[in-house]
Amino acid sequence: MSFLALENLQKSFGAVQVVKDFNMSIEKGEFVSFLGPSGCGKTTILRMIAGFETPSGGTISINGKDQSRLKTSQRNIGMVFQAYALFPNMNVFDNVAFGLKVAGTPKTQIEARVKEMLALIRLEHLADRYPYQLSGGQQQRVALARALAPKPQLLLLDEPLSALDAKIRISLREEIRQIQRQLGITTVFVTHDQEEALSISDRIVVMNAGHADQIGSPSEIYNHPATRFVASFVGTLNMIDAVVADPAAQTVRIGDQLIALRESVGNRKPSDPITLALRPEAASLSEHGDATLRGEVISASFLGSVVRTKIAVGGSTVSFDMFNSPDLRMPAPGEDINLHFSSGDLLIVRD
Repeated sequence: MSFLALENLQKSFGAVQVVKDFNMSIEKGEFVSFLGPSGCGKTTILRMIAGFETPSGGTISINGKDQSRLKTSQRNIGMVFQAYALFPNMNVFDNVAFGLKVAGTPKTQIEARVKEMLALIRLEHLADRYPYQLSGGQQQRVALARALAPKPQLLLLDEPLSALDAKIRISLREEIRQIQRQLGITTVFVTHDQEEALSISDRIVVMNAGHADQIGSPSEIYNHPATRFVASFVGTLNMIDAVVADPAAQTVRIGDQLIALRESVGNRKPSDPITLALRPEAASLSEHGDATLRGEVISASFLGSVVRTKIAVGGSTVSFDMFNSPDLRMPAPGEDINLHFSSGDLLIVRD
C-alpha cells in the first residue's frame, strides 16, 4: 500500500478547472518533485494535500487514512513556504519550537528537540538571532527545522528556494535532500526549476495544464520524454521536422537525408510528417554511433565549459555541444560538417 495516495483529484475555481483527475501513489520515504510552469496546478495539489484547499473531487489518503475531513492542524504535515514565513518577533530557537509548544510538548523535550533540529541545519550558534539578522538561506533552513521539529509524517515544500540566489539555491537544495534522506521522511517538493527537480528527486511529476504529462525518475523524464510538452520543458532539446520514408524499415527523411530509427513510427504512412528530438549532448563531430546528419554551421557560441554549435539540417536548426579544451577548433559559420550520434538517441515526439 502506498503511503500517500491521490485518487481522481480535482480542483476548480469557479469555471476554471486547475487540477484535472490527478492520480498518483507515493511510497514512504520517497522524494517526489512536482515540476511545471506557473498555473499548471502543482501548487494547488500541494495545498490540497496540506489541507489549505478543499478538493472539488477525489480523495487524499496518508498511510491509508482519508484526509478529506481533517483540518490542516490534524494532518501531521510539515510545510515550508517560498517566503520563509518565520515569526519576526521570535528568535530562531522560539521559531523552531513553535509547533512543539502548540502541541503542548513538555519544556525539557522542546529544548532537546530544538537543539537537535538546530544541529541538523548547523545553526546552533544562531539560536538567539531574530529573522531580520539572518540571510535568506539561513531563514529558509530555520523554516525547514521548524517544519521538521514536530516529527511530521509528511514534508511539503512549496518552491522553497526560488527567492534565493543561484549559489545558495544549489547548496541548500543539496542540504534539503541530505536531511530528507537522513530522516527518511516522505517529501513532496514543488518547483518550476527543472535542474532542481532533476538533481534531488526520486521521481518527478511534470505538470501541464492541470494534469500530469509524465511521472518518472529523473533519467526517464530527461531521456525518454513522453510528450512534446515534457520534451520541450525539461532540458534543452532539438526538435527536428521530418517525414516518414518507409514505415516498415523505420526510416525517416530529414531534408534530403535518410535516417533509420530504432523506434517504430507506429501507424504513420509514407510522407506523413513526424517530429524527432535529439539532446545537444548526444551528438558530436567524432565518428561514433550509427547515424549521421550533414548540415551547414549557423553559429558557434563559447559558453565556458562547452561550445554550443547550431547547424541547419533541412528546415530545422540542430544544436550540439562540445566540451571546451585549449586546442578546440570552433566550427565556422557556413562550414559543412557531419554530425554523428546513435539512432537510439533520436526520439519520436508524441503530442
